[in-house]
Amino acid sequence: MDDSTEGSGAEVLVVTSKVKKLIKEKGGMNTSAATVEILSKAVEKLCMKGIEQAKQDGRKTVMDRDIVIDHI
Repeated sequence: MDDSTEGSGAEVLVVTSKVKKLIKEKGGMNTSAATVEILSKAVEKLCMKGIEQAKQDGRKTVMDRDIVIDHI
């Protein structure tokens, strides 16, 4: 599978209705499907980094300290 089709079948890891509601209530704007896809990809990347950190620390539990959000 190439990168151009990767997003179309990707698993959604965020609650679409909640994301849309937040954006509508806080900004008065609509939300594109691509926004939900990119947020899901971001969540997946954060989880994967958390998994790697927990493994490096010899744990089988991902903890809040393993999830580093450095650009928010």
